[in-house]
Amino acid sequence: MYNLELERIVSEIKKADAKTVIIQLPDGLKPKAKEIQEFLKKNTDAEIMFWGGSCFGACDTPNLQDIKADFLIQFGHSEWKKPTL
Repeated sequence: MYNLELERIVSEIKKADAKTVIIQLPDGLKPKAKEIQEFLKKNTDAEIMFWGGSCFGACDTPNLQDIKADFLIQFGHSEWKKPTL
C-alpha cells in the first residue's frame, strides 16, 4: 500500500554509521512500526527506537542530544531541502 523506502533507509543508516536511530511516525503509519523496526534491525547494526511524542511536521522533532540518538528518520513529511539564496 505504501512504499516506505526501507532499503533507502538502510543505506542512509549505514552511510551515517548510525548506532542509535529514532523514528518518528505519523499516527497513520504507527501500525507499521513493528514491520519497520524488524526490517531495519535485520539489515543494520543500529538500535531502532520510536519517538512516542508528537509528530506534526519538520519543526516538531525530538532533541537528539536529550535522547542520546545519532540519527532521526521522519516518515510522512516532505523532503527537507536546502534553501537557495
